[in-house]
Amino acid sequence: MKSKRPTSETASTPYRLDDQVGYLLRRATQRHLSIYGQAINELTPMQFATLAKLAEAGALSQNALGRLTAMDGATIKGVVDRLKKHEMVQTENDKTDRRRTIVSLTDQGRDLLADLTRTAQTVSIDTLKPLTDSEQAMFLHLLRKLT
Repeated sequence: MKSKRPTSETASTPYRLDDQVGYLLRRATQRHLSIYGQAINELTPMQFATLAKLAEAGALSQNALGRLTAMDGATIKGVVDRLKKHEMVQTENDKTDRRRTIVSLTDQGRDLLADLTRTAQTVSIDTLKPLTDSEQAMFLHLLRKLT
């Protein structure tokens, strides 16, 4: 897909930070993280995402888990290490490729995720609360297109 270059109309429009997509996405993310932080203090958003993806997909290689949660290799390793330290996940070497680490939920991780899931759903609802139902659906649709 060809990227769009600024047109003469947009190039002559003054640059306003408040109109820039990156700035607006960062502000929306800050709002969401604030709501999350007030509601959930047991897990960071990345730790929650890791547990949620493992519950959804089952045991995964650490590399695949990182890709599915949009974390680079170093970040997912740190997240998994912290979750393992708190006995939320377990790791083992892949039986067919000893270089690969397989990550899976422990019962404790599964239980904590189950306890926090309703709260996490409320966080999403509260994050989107300023939007109407149809705006929420469109917003989520558009975000999926961007990712």
